[in-house]
Amino acid sequence: MSEWVGQGPADDPYRTGFDEAAIGLLVLSADETVIVAANRTLHDLIGWAPGTLPGRAAAEVLGEGPVGLRTGLQVWRHADGSPLDVRVHRSGRTLVVEAVDVDAAAHSEANSEALAAAGLGEWRWDRATGLLTLSRRAARILGRPPGRSVSWEEMKTSLSEAEHTRLSALTAEAGVTGSPYQFDTPITVAGRTVILRVRGQAVPGPDGEPVSMVGVIQDITTRVEARDEILSRDQRLRVATTIAKLGIFEWHMLEDQAIWENEHMYEIFGHAPEDGTIGKAEFLNDILHPEDRPGVRKAISRALREDGILQIGGRIRRKSDGAWRTIDMAGRFERDAPGRLPRRLIGVVADVTDRRLAEERQTLLIRELHHRVKNTLATVQAIVGSTARTASSIESFYEAFVGRIKSLAHTHSVLTEDTWQMASLENLLLNELKPYAEVTADGGAEGRISLAGPAIDLPSEIAVPIGMAIHELTTNAAKYGALSNRTGRVAVDWTLEPGGPAGILRFSWQETGGPPVAPPSRQGFGSRLLQRVLIAQVQAEVTTDYAPGGFTLTMRAPIPPRNDSLNPLV
Repeated sequence: MSEWVGQGPADDPYRTGFDEAAIGLLVLSADETVIVAANRTLHDLIGWAPGTLPGRAAAEVLGEGPVGLRTGLQVWRHADGSPLDVRVHRSGRTLVVEAVDVDAAAHSEANSEALAAAGLGEWRWDRATGLLTLSRRAARILGRPPGRSVSWEEMKTSLSEAEHTRLSALTAEAGVTGSPYQFDTPITVAGRTVILRVRGQAVPGPDGEPVSMVGVIQDITTRVEARDEILSRDQRLRVATTIAKLGIFEWHMLEDQAIWENEHMYEIFGHAPEDGTIGKAEFLNDILHPEDRPGVRKAISRALREDGILQIGGRIRRKSDGAWRTIDMAGRFERDAPGRLPRRLIGVVADVTDRRLAEERQTLLIRELHHRVKNTLATVQAIVGSTARTASSIESFYEAFVGRIKSLAHTHSVLTEDTWQMASLENLLLNELKPYAEVTADGGAEGRISLAGPAIDLPSEIAVPIGMAIHELTTNAAKYGALSNRTGRVAVDWTLEPGGPAGILRFSWQETGGPPVAPPSRQGFGSRLLQRVLIAQVQAEVTTDYAPGGFTLTMRAPIPPRNDSLNPLV
């Protein structure tokens, strides 16, 4: 056939057909190393002057060696030496060669397997016919038989009215702008709802108006369901941590950077969002209490060494107000592979300050309860012994013992109602003296009892002995002093003087109008309580005066500070 190029009868129809063909034609020698014939189109395609290819070695036009002679997309060499993408179809020693649009070639050839692997189906919509042409995979995704075009009117019946309106507006805008578009939409396929991801772009005609649209579709139902499940699980976790007031964090070890996953982390550390987070170095060196740092470092090293769960606790200084807060932290290190250093720590943090205070308060309350029970039993034992030694009969023993026990019980009742903390001095006095504050027929008081002083609450450690002292003073006044007749009076006044941690109580008890008074011939239980219990338990200075006109007692006692840790309501 070499004589067809440049020689032979001009009217040879075979030569004319070969030379004038609109595609490149090339004929190889028997050993496929030499170009025997080439038409004008091939010369133009690869940039050689007409008639210069026959007789040349095939290797001169092949960019990839002999492989360039195979059927398929190949890279040949242009006359100027640049690479040239061509499509080759070989039949024996004859090659049909045509120019290739690289993007189109890559789309139809190189990407076909990738499209299939990604579950992508191709589609094309023609504006003139209104038909939607689907690839086999696209037809399978949509539940349609392959090889048959579908009208858009038929396809849109699988969409809800709201989705049809939304998608029509979106594609119409894309047709005007020519921009690629993407949307996810639910569609009914074979009676079930699937989620499709559709990508497309308008193809403009000569006048610039879109004549068609092309694109791909993908069934992302499983992906969406998995995403929704992850989101739901994440939401449940966030709700749980919110209720439990847990902070969630990630610490990336190599960068020493932390990611705080929720707002509780910022609350616990007293950070505003613009303050950012903290890494390990800042946490150990600046935030954590110096006394807690060695223990935390050891716990981190042990968890890294044993590949276990990290559990630490300590005190941190909160940035917002500088307060020390106690935290518990738990987490686990994640490794890329066994034996390799972990790359991050995922964990939670809880502010347990209030819980620890409550536990300490409970322990203190239990110790206080044991102490008070012990003291109460000792007081009851002393009451029994002393009352028995001074009683002249069973009846007098019973009367004195029951009165003292009732007074003790009332004082404890007042303390219990005030969460075992404080007892009002005025209430202790009223409890004992109210029965002697007689009233007239019109309801007015006769004035036998006079109480004057500011409101003072006594801590439990001095309220019990002072309450019992008031009971003994009242009992003695009722038996032998101002309250034993109709004319006697008792005046009690008190003030709070400066001094000590919470001030000094100055207490005065004065009796007038009763029988003549004389110093006692022997010391009874009441006298021993006033002189010993008040001095020993209250550290009081007690002065008594047995003047004939009436008994007087003066006491100065330091008031201990209120112990708020004993109050479970604080």
